Amino acid sequence: MDGFRRHRRWRAHANLRRLVREHAWQVDDLVYPVFVREGLNGKEEIAAMPGVYHFGLDAFRREVAELAELGIPAIILFGIPADKDEWSTSAYREDGIVQQAVRAAKAEHPDLVVMTDVCLCQYNPAGHCGVVRDGKIVNDESLTLLAKTAVSHAQAGADVVAPSDMMDGRVAAIRQALDAHGWTDVAILSYAVKYASAFYGPFREAAHSAPAFGDRRSYQMDPANAREALREAASDVEEGADALMVKPGLPYLDVLRSLREAFPLPLAAYHVSAEYSMVKAAAEKGWIDERSVVEETLLAFKRAGADFILTYHAKEAAKWVKASSWR
Repeated sequence: MDGFRRHRRWRAHANLRRLVREHAWQVDDLVYPVFVREGLNGKEEIAAMPGVYHFGLDAFRREVAELAELGIPAIILFGIPADKDEWSTSAYREDGIVQQAVRAAKAEHPDLVVMTDVCLCQYNPAGHCGVVRDGKIVNDESLTLLAKTAVSHAQAGADVVAPSDMMDGRVAAIRQALDAHGWTDVAILSYAVKYASAFYGPFREAAHSAPAFGDRRSYQMDPANAREALREAASDVEEGADALMVKPGLPYLDVLRSLREAFPLPLAAYHVSAEYSMVKAAAEKGWIDERSVVEETLLAFKRAGADFILTYHAKEAAKWVKASSWR
C-alpha cells in the first residue's frame, strides 16, 4: 500500500475521464433570450452586449430560422415597445411587439418552444416592474396587468409565460387568468428567485428598462438572503408554477442547489447579461479562452442542479457543438 489513494488513475487520459464524468451540458439544455423592438428594420447590435441584437420582425424571422437550424429548442422573448404609458398598455396589446413575434415564430417554426418574459418595466416611463402610485410600486394593481399580459402572450401562441416582476401573488393571478381564458396547457416558468443584482446592467440597456427613479430593492430579493429564496419558491409552487428559475446564475449557485434539493419541479438558471458581457470583454482582451470559460460555466449550472439554462451564449455554444460533430 502506498499509504494514500491514487485518485488520478481515472484522470490519466480523455476516454477514462469521459467514463466517469458526472455532469454534462448539451444544446438541448439551452434557451436563447431574444430582444424584439417595435418599429425597427433589420437588427442593431447592443453596445454593452457584443454579439447580441435588437431585432425588427423581419430580422427576427431570420434569427429564428438560424436558431432552429442550430437545434436550439427554445427562446425567451423580451419586447421593446415604441410607446410607453402609465398603464403599460403596450405589454398586453393584441398587436404588441412580443405578441407579433410569438405569432411569427410559431407560424414558421411551430416546434420551437416560445417563452415570453412577463413584466411591465419596458412598457412604462417609470421603468418599474409594477404599477407606480405616489412613488411606490403597488402590488395588487400590478397583478391585473401582469395577468392580462400573460393571457395576451398565450393567445398569440406562447408555450410558456415567465413572470419576472417579483410581485407577490403574480403566479396565482396569472394561472387563474390563463385557466379562465382556456389556456390551461400554457406553462408558467416563474422567476421565483430574482435578486436585486448589479449583474443586470447591460440588460437594462438592451431592454430600455432602467428605473427612472430609485431601484428595485423593494420587490427583488436582497442578495444576502438564501433561506428567503426557499420561501419565495415555495409560494410560487403553491400558486401553480410549473417550473422555477434562479436569477442571476453564477453568484447564486448555492441557491440553485438549495432549490434543486427542495423541489421536484424543472429548474432553470439565468446566465445574465453582465456575466455574458464580462466574458466577452475579457476574451476581447485576450485574458481568457472564451469557449473554455463558457463551457465550464454551463457545466457549473448543470452540476448545481439546473435542468435548463437561459444564456446569451446559446448560439455560440450550439455552433461549437455542431462544429465538433463535423470533425
